[in-house]
Amino acid sequence: MLLGVNIDHIAVLREARKINDPDPLDAVPIARRAGAHQITIHLREDRRHINDDDAQKIIENSQIPVNLECAIDEQIIEKVLELKPHRATIVPEKREEVTTEGGLDLVKNFQTFKDVTTKLKDHGIAVSLFVDPNARSMELSKEIGADWVELHTGLYSNIYAMLYSNLPYTRHCIKELDLCRSELKVLLDRSIKDLQDSSRYANTLGLKVAAGHGLNYQNVKEIVTMEGIIELNIGQCIIARSVFTGLQKAITDMLELMR
Repeated sequence: MLLGVNIDHIAVLREARKINDPDPLDAVPIARRAGAHQITIHLREDRRHINDDDAQKIIENSQIPVNLECAIDEQIIEKVLELKPHRATIVPEKREEVTTEGGLDLVKNFQTFKDVTTKLKDHGIAVSLFVDPNARSMELSKEIGADWVELHTGLYSNIYAMLYSNLPYTRHCIKELDLCRSELKVLLDRSIKDLQDSSRYANTLGLKVAAGHGLNYQNVKEIVTMEGIIELNIGQCIIARSVFTGLQKAITDMLELMR
């Protein structure tokens, strides 16, 4: 299984003080030495962390593929066409959100997604769609022309945190509920089944499958055993651990768990 390391949070730290360091570009050779298979960055409309200059330098200098997450905003798509990353992952985006809160609504914007996907692929850029794990999303992704789907693991991650870490829900994946342990276990098992069923179905449709969002050193063990998922994109927990262990060790620790 492949690991894409999301380095957005290095830029988050830089932007907290509006200074020049840490520079996310410095993470790229370290990630490669550690054995990462891909660099993932998210170019948001408001440029709250990764900016255009970051994206250009990372794509131009990375010796491993770069996966550029982006919304379907027209100006953002034009920038992606200019930058030409190895892959573009289309994600939903709201200005007020702390992090991406769910999968794309492929029904509502079907033709727009299809047009954007066609344009990106015509420029030699592979396309992934960030979607919730259900059969309809797999079918629509295939109809849109995507090469990949990335399964949103936020629901799974939040339930896992409540069940094993006694943490409240930190995203809007599901409503705040006062559930007993047995009820949470049922929800967790259902979320795992949805992810597994979706990855298998996507494979039958000819789609490559990645997964990501909220994955960490505790909950990744359930995901790595799933048939059909060939890549995980993980960021926040790796960057957080790197504060104490260094980035190379944080990445190798995750790779060891994935093996």
